[in-house]
Amino acid sequence: MVAVVAWMAGLFYLPRLFVYHADAKPGSELSETFKVMERRLLKAIMTPAMLASWGLGLVIAFGYRSVDWTGDHWFHVKLLLVGALTLFHMLLGRWCREFAQDANMRSARYYRIANEVPTVLLIGIVIMVVVRPF
Repeated sequence: MVAVVAWMAGLFYLPRLFVYHADAKPGSELSETFKVMERRLLKAIMTPAMLASWGLGLVIAFGYRSVDWTGDHWFHVKLLLVGALTLFHMLLGRWCREFAQDANMRSARYYRIANEVPTVLLIGIVIMVVVRPF
């Protein structure tokens, strides 16, 4: 559970850092500070938390036989949504590399909109787990 919380916190925070970084002048002290913050957040917190979330989640699903792989369609949707979070995580990594190279071409507004993606996916995941609609 701690891994999921850490991963989600990073998925919420990193795009917010990008919002502010997009407005910082490339090469400035502020921009360089953002680069360090973004890299550390992604590599030291988010990626290990994502890997732990996936690993422990699969252990729970397989190890405790808590999921009927053929009949629990809510689980298939949840897995798809977690996969989408993982793809978003990878996209954040790409954007982080672009900022590190002073090659960002997107506006702060773009990152404000992107910042809503993990929220929407998380709502879908929680609904699948709690309500189990199918």
